[in-house]
Amino acid sequence: MADTTTGATTAPAGRTTPAGRLAALARAEMVLLVRNRTALFVTLLMPLLMIGSIRAGLDRVGLDGTGMTLVEAAMTGGLGMVLVIVVYLNLVPAYVARREELVLKRLRTGEASDTEILTGTALPSVALTLAQCVIMVVAAVAFLDVRAPQRPELLVAGVAVGIVLLGALAAYTATLTRTVESAQLTTMPLFLVSAMGSGLFVPLEAFPERVEAVCALLPVTGVVTLLRAGWLGGAETGELLRAGATALVWTAVAVFAVRRRFRWEPRH
Repeated sequence: MADTTTGATTAPAGRTTPAGRLAALARAEMVLLVRNRTALFVTLLMPLLMIGSIRAGLDRVGLDGTGMTLVEAAMTGGLGMVLVIVVYLNLVPAYVARREELVLKRLRTGEASDTEILTGTALPSVALTLAQCVIMVVAAVAFLDVRAPQRPELLVAGVAVGIVLLGALAAYTATLTRTVESAQLTTMPLFLVSAMGSGLFVPLEAFPERVEAVCALLPVTGVVTLLRAGWLGGAETGELLRAGATALVWTAVAVFAVRRRFRWEPRH
């Protein structure tokens, strides 16, 4: 992987540029992703399977009072599921594998900064996330009779914050994960909590008021709220401010934790 950095764009003085280093890291990571069939399945097919599960689960949940149809609830929850699966579930084993193979340690001896190394590793997952989100929105509007995004700026903000938040949470979870195999266990708590309590499977409006208040404080809930408000509209200003603040606070905490605790050396 380290050899691929020679393809980075160089500055006049012979030093590589940040953009060139990120592009080289992203190309190398994309090659590794394409070669890993398990990672490809998780990245490309699992989100679609989970959307089917969301819709099947919503058949048994009353959506009265939520202002959403069955398809709208499934597709907007599906956007959040894409973020969780493609960014979080895919990046944790990637960071662990690169750490245990001493790739991260070797990269730190070069010109790339710590932020560039972590970001470059995440870029293929980010690109696939953006592509899948765009395809989902276009397909839902064109073929499933779902409303076009009512507030695109909120939809874009939700995706952007979700990528940064889940990328940081993935890096931190990697510090707690000894092997690639054990990543299946260490990622489950956040995945299950987010799926059941952050509005991915069931909109928060369908929960009792006290449960809804607690679930509103979960890490991914603010992101899902922004996604639904951006696509379907109808959210009040106070609700949007709370959702945005919750998402930003969790993002800041996750980034701080990564800066303080991320492990660059293999765990023994």
